[in-house]
Amino acid sequence: MVPTSYYIMLSAALFAIGVLGVLIRRNALVVFMSVELMLNAANLVLVAFARERLSIDGQVLVFFVITVAAAEVAVGLALLVAIFRTKHTADVDEVSTLRG
Repeated sequence: MVPTSYYIMLSAALFAIGVLGVLIRRNALVVFMSVELMLNAANLVLVAFARERLSIDGQVLVFFVITVAAAEVAVGLALLVAIFRTKHTADVDEVSTLRG
């Protein structure tokens, strides 16, 4: 059986990679993927602690987090497509003003 501390270290590494992706990259799609990576890192910790406590509460919470993440991706990509049609770029710095 794998210790819970290994899952926590893996989750911390994934979360750190996600934070770096949000802070460093300028492409909106990469930023969305980095946010998803951070959410999945949090999900991994929730499942690891739920397994340690022998409870199903963590898995239920992960289900809701995945549902919210899917809705966030759908709305975010719809906004990105709408902005890309007018600005013709996916660069976050260039899209900071929404006026034409």
